[in-house]
Amino acid sequence: MSDYSDLQNTAETGGIQKIFEALASAPRRKILAYLSHSSLTAGEIAERFEMSKPSISQHLSVLEGAGLVQKEKRGQYVHYSIVQESLTNTLNSYVQEVCPVSRPLKKESASIGKGKISE
Repeated sequence: MSDYSDLQNTAETGGIQKIFEALASAPRRKILAYLSHSSLTAGEIAERFEMSKPSISQHLSVLEGAGLVQKEKRGQYVHYSIVQESLTNTLNSYVQEVCPVSRPLKKESASIGKGKISE
């Protein structure tokens, strides 16, 4: 399925509203930047923020509900990763390239991803 038809299907099911609500939050945009090059656990994401783990979990739930991130259970941990096929994430990635706040977070994500050992 093409990105355009994915977007069209999302719009028809009311998902566009969820996407805009998800992207309206600065912490959620930062989470997307951290996930841009690497999957992370909720704990690894929480280490990068000064907020409670339940708040991070709520942000991750909103992002997942909007179809921007997916989770995968690996052993005792749940790993979150960005849904690369999403047109929204493609657009968000572009915005992150020109955003002065997200650019350093993406660099950090890239360095984390290179240092990780595949499981």
